[in-house]
Amino acid sequence: MPLAEHLRELRNRLAKALLAIVLVTVVAAFFYNEIINFFTEPVLKSVGCKQSFEELARAKDDADPCAQITINGLLTPFTLALKVSLMAGVVLASPVWLYQLWAFVAPGLHRHERKYAYGFVATGFPLFLVGAYFAYAVLPTTAEVLITFTPFGVDNLLPLDDLLDLVTRMVVVFGLSFELPLLLIMLNFSGALTGKRMLGWWRGMIMGITLFAAIATPSTDPLTMMALAGPIWILYFGAVAVSLLNDRRRRRMEALGPADDEASELDLTPEDIDPVEPVAALPEQATKDRVNGYDDVT
Repeated sequence: MPLAEHLRELRNRLAKALLAIVLVTVVAAFFYNEIINFFTEPVLKSVGCKQSFEELARAKDDADPCAQITINGLLTPFTLALKVSLMAGVVLASPVWLYQLWAFVAPGLHRHERKYAYGFVATGFPLFLVGAYFAYAVLPTTAEVLITFTPFGVDNLLPLDDLLDLVTRMVVVFGLSFELPLLLIMLNFSGALTGKRMLGWWRGMIMGITLFAAIATPSTDPLTMMALAGPIWILYFGAVAVSLLNDRRRRRMEALGPADDEASELDLTPEDIDPVEPVAALPEQATKDRVNGYDDVT
């Protein structure tokens, strides 16, 4: 298609994706209380105050520290509802806008490239969900460790918007960190990185993943850090194994030649050209008489 047709198709794809996000956001706005309760329930069960601060003040001095979720301002509940609804709309409408993106890109891919893209999409989304689940599972432990830093005699008021930002950040960080093996496999399938080289990086990768887990997790306890680093270690070595198998498969495919929908590679190696022997000139016509009706000019 010409450039104008591609731009028109891109506009239509974006319009459909935005329409799906808006519709899901409107529906999620009616259930934003349930969405907020879903994210805050693990934290409240682990560090939430079971009684008021006045009752805690009258209790014994060695009472465990706790937190109480609060909202500050008149506009905060409204903006928070919009924020939660929009976040739910983007996440729940992801199958629609991912399909629109795929439908725009797919016509320009080869048959084997489409097969790889299907595999990456089918693997990437579950990996992100597994990482998000790990973040949701370690939230109670993280909250219990962080609440212990509260000074004695100080009331811990936890703003709801700050809590949702913390939960969202942990979910996104854990989910994206689980995409690291998929990124390595994509680099291997594109030919930019070999499995043998990836295997040689295993010491540095273990150290780097551990440091990343220590920085990404908000708490300082080793349990939360290992909950993030351990699965990424396993996924990394799984990506190395897949890359080694793909390298072996690529060597076999190169021996068989290019696929049916691919052009063969051209040999562009320069070669020396043999000097051309000079061609002997025709003898000059001795007389001006025409031979068979023709002279030198004709």
